[in-house]
Amino acid sequence: MRHFRDLAVSWGPLGIFLFAVIDSLGVPNPGGTDALLIVVSIADPSRWWLGATLAIVGSLLGSVGFLEITRRGGERYLLRFTATGRGLRFRAWFVRYGLVTVFIPALLPIPFLPFKLFAACAGAMSVSRTRYLLVIAAARIPRYLALAYLGATLGENSGAWLTGHAGWMAAFAIALFIALYALIRFADRTRDA
Repeated sequence: MRHFRDLAVSWGPLGIFLFAVIDSLGVPNPGGTDALLIVVSIADPSRWWLGATLAIVGSLLGSVGFLEITRRGGERYLLRFTATGRGLRFRAWFVRYGLVTVFIPALLPIPFLPFKLFAACAGAMSVSRTRYLLVIAAARIPRYLALAYLGATLGENSGAWLTGHAGWMAAFAIALFIALYALIRFADRTRDA
């Protein structure tokens, strides 16, 4: 994988695009697109916006493929666990609120947030393609723009900045989850009233 990453860095923004597609298709590579985007932005700060744009487009294309893969294979597998009782309640909860659990790890570059697990559940539970892609776009656009800008402006200090602010990002993720969950619940109550 290291050889592939070095090759992707030498390709610049096109390498970011390729890496983002492969990463979003489900090939395990924690933080790979983020790191590559920062490294390429450090190497060529004037094209940080191009790298971010191609990362976003690549991520969306790969996410479409991942969603289709998990839709076809995951539905039958999850049906065994979500057909009755608690599993059925979890399925109903996830279809209604689960995209919040997809949005937060897609937005924040925190390695311990299990994005692929929640994204696979979204596909397996037949969450709307449009809703899923809107959530991914809403998360990836600010994430990749911010990381590319960070690399272009802070240069070699970008990694230290991210590491130094990991606790704040984790706290923000928790607060954001609570706020979005409460907002959805409030919208449900308002609509039912």
